[in-house]
Amino acid sequence: MTPVVHWQKSSYSGPEDAPNCVEIAARQGTRTLLLRESDEPDAVITATGAGLAALIRHLRP
Repeated sequence: MTPVVHWQKSSYSGPEDAPNCVEIAARQGTRTLLLRESDEPDAVITATGAGLAALIRHLRP
């Protein structure tokens, strides 16, 4: 059985009905994070918490 994934929208993505929202979920039983853009929900990338934190630090101005 495929585990249920609960996506959470980024607070920086704008209004609730915005079509271009970044969403994140944690894969149960692992330390893996899932990331996707709401207008392409089948395109999911995975990251560790440390990897995502490093990416955010790199991208911040």
